Amino acid sequence: MIEAELLSTLGFPTTRTGEPLPEAYLVVARRIGEARVRTVGFLPASSSVGVPPIVTRLGLALAQVTGATVAFVDANLRWPAIAERIAADENEGESTFVTRWLDESFALLVPKQVGPAGAGVPELKKLLDDGSELFAYLLVDLTGFRRFGEHLAAAKLVDALVVVAQAHVNTNEELLTLREELQESQFLGVLLVEA
Repeated sequence: MIEAELLSTLGFPTTRTGEPLPEAYLVVARRIGEARVRTVGFLPASSSVGVPPIVTRLGLALAQVTGATVAFVDANLRWPAIAERIAADENEGESTFVTRWLDESFALLVPKQVGPAGAGVPELKKLLDDGSELFAYLLVDLTGFRRFGEHLAAAKLVDALVVVAQAHVNTNEELLTLREELQESQFLGVLLVEA
């Protein structure tokens, strides 16, 4: 069962396993499954886009569609989206990330604490290397990496990339500029959500 109270305090969806998710998330989840990729980076088109709630729903949909284990990775060590609300357990080991299972097939991986500038890419690499055995899919929030010019290095660590944009907020120019920076072979497309 999903920890609904935790998700609610984080502003995330509280859909429980077995309850229907919006069809749009299931469609995107099927596309990720068909692409045969294990690690997908989600890059916001601008600072006005909130990736965690969107990718959490997508992770729940991917777990539902595939029956596999899925993790949402809050990879931004400088400004983590949700780490301050999830306390680290002293038994978490040496990993930089805390794992919180929300149900039997979906987990949040969040930084234990704020890290120094430049630590994000090496720690993400380590997490992706270590997490590949436990999770069939790792959905990585790359928010904040672009601010320091690290998004291209982080992008090389994942199998595929999705740009998350808001309808009527992000411009075509923003999307085209970002698209030109990314490797075509990794680009799965733009996930356009309502503002």
